[in-house]
Amino acid sequence: MKILMVNKFLYQKGGAETYTIKLGEILKRNGHEVEYFGLQNDKNTLFNSVDAYVTDADFTKGIKANLTAPFRIIYNVEARRKIRKVLDSFAPDIVHLNNIHFHLTPSIILEIEKYRKETLSDVKIIYTAHDYQLICPSHGLFDSDINVCEKCLCGNYTHCLKTKCVKNSRAKSLLATLDAYYWKHSKAYSYVDTIVCCSEFLKSKLDTQDRFKKKTVALHNFVDKVDVEFVEKKDYVLQFGHLSKDKGTDTLLEVAKSMSDTQFVFAGYGESEKNIEKVENATYVGFKTGDELKSLIQKAKVSVYPSQWYENCPFSVIESQMYLTPVVGSRMGGIPELIREGETGELFESGNAKDLENKIKMITQSDARYAQYVDNCRTLDIETEDTYFEKIMKIYSGEFV
Repeated sequence: MKILMVNKFLYQKGGAETYTIKLGEILKRNGHEVEYFGLQNDKNTLFNSVDAYVTDADFTKGIKANLTAPFRIIYNVEARRKIRKVLDSFAPDIVHLNNIHFHLTPSIILEIEKYRKETLSDVKIIYTAHDYQLICPSHGLFDSDINVCEKCLCGNYTHCLKTKCVKNSRAKSLLATLDAYYWKHSKAYSYVDTIVCCSEFLKSKLDTQDRFKKKTVALHNFVDKVDVEFVEKKDYVLQFGHLSKDKGTDTLLEVAKSMSDTQFVFAGYGESEKNIEKVENATYVGFKTGDELKSLIQKAKVSVYPSQWYENCPFSVIESQMYLTPVVGSRMGGIPELIREGETGELFESGNAKDLENKIKMITQSDARYAQYVDNCRTLDIETEDTYFEKIMKIYSGEFV
C-alpha cells in the first residue's frame, strides 16, 4: 500500500510531527511505501520523490509584511498545485492528513478529490484530528484568556471575532472566523472518508456537528512501549513539555510555594520559564529529550500534567506511567481517559492549586500506597506501535475500530 502523509511541518516540532514521523516509520517497517507532503524548510527530514513542497510563510511578521498571507491562510493555490504533482507521481492508496490549516489549508482536499475523479482512483482520505480546529476557529476551545470556551460548537463562529480568541488580535480572529465559515460551507470535508480522533473526548466534540459525526473514530495515540526496570525515585515533582499558563505551569508553581519542603523540577520551554526562578524550591532544567528526559521521568516521585485546556491524548501522561511514575492530571479533555484514578495516578480540578496539592500528597505520603501506584503502572493499557498499526490498517481499509 502507498501512503502519502501530509503535515505542514516535516521535521520534529510538536505532537503532530511526532505522530507523522513515527507512523511513517511504522508503515515502512511493515512493508508499505510512504512519502510526505508539507512546507518547504531547511529542517525537513521527511520528503517526497518529486521534491514538491509549499513555500513557507512566516505569519509572525504580521500581515503588512506578508500581504498575501490573509489569502494563503484560508486557501492556498500553490499547495493545490504542489500536492497534485505528488499525487500524479506517487499515486497513493491513502492520503493521511494531519495539521494542514493556515499553511497548506483544506484546499488540498479539493485537489485530492479532483485527482480521484480525473484518474478514477479510489484513494482514501484519512484525517487525524490533533486539536479542535474543525470546530473551533482558534483550534483549542479556549478564549484569549485561556478559559474554556464552547461557544462556536453550534457553528456560529462570530464568537471568535467578538472575543478576539486568536491571540487577542482582532485581525487574526477575523481571519480565523472567515476561514472557519469558508470551510464550513465548502464541500471539502465531505470528501474525507474517516476522521481519527486521538481521544473519546475529542470525538464527542466533533460529533456535535452533523457533518463530522458519521466519519469519526476514537483511537488513542501510540507509544513505543518498552520493558522498564524500576529506578530508585528521588523526592521531586516533575512537569515536562510546554511550560505556560494554559498548560497549568503557574498553578503548579503555586503548589510549589505551598509545599516548600518538596522540590519541583520543570523541563521544556514556554513563557512560564521566567516564573520558575522566582520560586525557591523550583528548578528549571531546560529542554530535555532522549535519555536525559527518560531519566528525569523515571526518577520523579510524581509527574504532573496540570493543563487548563481540553488536552486530547498528551504523550507526557502516557510516557510517565510507562516509566512507572504516577501522574496527577487535570480533569480536562482526554486526560481522564489516560489515568486510572486511584491506581496509576489521580485527577484534580483544573486551576485549583489546593486540590492539586492534595492529590500530590495523596500519592506520596504513604510509602506502601505509593508502591501500589507504581506497581499499577506496570499494567498500563496503552496503544503500542503494533496495536496502532493493526487498527490504522483497518481504518485505511474502510473499517472502523
